[in-house]
Amino acid sequence: MSRRKKSFPCGHKGYGQICHRCAQVQVAWEQKKQEKNAWEAKFAKDPIDLRTLPKNVIIKARKILQELANQTDYRQFHGKRLRHDRFVISIPVTRHYRLICRDHGNFLAPEAVISHEDYNVCKPGQ
Repeated sequence: MSRRKKSFPCGHKGYGQICHRCAQVQVAWEQKKQEKNAWEAKFAKDPIDLRTLPKNVIIKARKILQELANQTDYRQFHGKRLRHDRFVISIPVTRHYRLICRDHGNFLAPEAVISHEDYNVCKPGQ
């Protein structure tokens, strides 16, 4: 005696009690949603707003910010003081983005991560 496939409300056909195809899609969707929520929760811990940046820039900027919080010297990241304002330090994050920090004597306060184009425009004297 052969079994008959039954039709599920979703339109799929199968032998089980539930549609395994739809259950698998649902699990993948929930996992993706959890990952997105975890990613969004990390932005609350950042000292500056990084939401508008590409993902690879965010990851590298977070790594640099963590090292700066641990009192690592900014020169290890090839950071340089600006000529027009010696208290402002520019640290390259990637080829196209710079982390701008302000020197307060014994610690660096991060101000923003800006694109290299915006960085070149905002520098006076150039």
